[in-house]
Amino acid sequence: MNESRRSPQQTHLPAEMRLVLIQQLLEQRGFVRVRDLSDRFGVSTVTVRNDLQVLEERQMAFRVHGGAMPFNGARGERPFEEVAERQTEQKAAIAKLAASLVSNGETIIVDVGTTAASLAHALVDRTDLTELTVITSGLKVALSLEAAHPRFSVVVTGGTLRPKQHSLVEPLATSMFEKLRADTVFVGCNGISIDGGVTNVNLPEAAVKRAMIAAAARCVVLADSTKLGVRALAPVCTLDEIDVLVTDTGAEPSELEAIRERGVDVVTV
Repeated sequence: MNESRRSPQQTHLPAEMRLVLIQQLLEQRGFVRVRDLSDRFGVSTVTVRNDLQVLEERQMAFRVHGGAMPFNGARGERPFEEVAERQTEQKAAIAKLAASLVSNGETIIVDVGTTAASLAHALVDRTDLTELTVITSGLKVALSLEAAHPRFSVVVTGGTLRPKQHSLVEPLATSMFEKLRADTVFVGCNGISIDGGVTNVNLPEAAVKRAMIAAAARCVVLADSTKLGVRALAPVCTLDEIDVLVTDTGAEPSELEAIRERGVDVVTV
């Protein structure tokens, strides 16, 4: 359902009923925007912010720039399998476009996470793509890429297993990147904003992302629209370090324009 489409049954609701519905949307989508809630319930943005403040005080939501996230989700990370069920169409579209940026014979780095896993599938589906070397710290990503052997050479970094994300982190995760130079890195994130740059909820994974970016000539960030305007715990890089942002059309136009003004090539799908 389009969040900006107002339902007649949801206008002029009692405050407590509105809070219940907002909480349900938070759990379903992982992020809600003030603007969308205002349109949906037919109330002012001031009223929506007050609602989100109440939910935050009840430890049901965590307010971020432009909206809110579920309280538990903002404070920690969800398992890969749970996150994979959210924004699936957007992630698939972002991945398909990102895969189109890759050429034969390149060496690329693919980050961990559900959007990166979608990218792995999109790369495999590009049957015209050959002699590609892919370096990754994501076990899910590596297993998906195996289907393209021998067209692809897949290199998995060393490191310590993080079971929730099926990823490899320090110790021993970043040393390989210090010795490599790739053409492009495809990075996922939990948030991207003007003030915060690219951020992640997990400190160990943020450190690996920084090493990946340092090892590549071009940085492409993959972020569905729920990540825009969000600032998570751990800094990954500034907007000045990004060459391309691939996102979906649900993103706030003003956010996209502000990012473009920082010199980032923003592509929406």
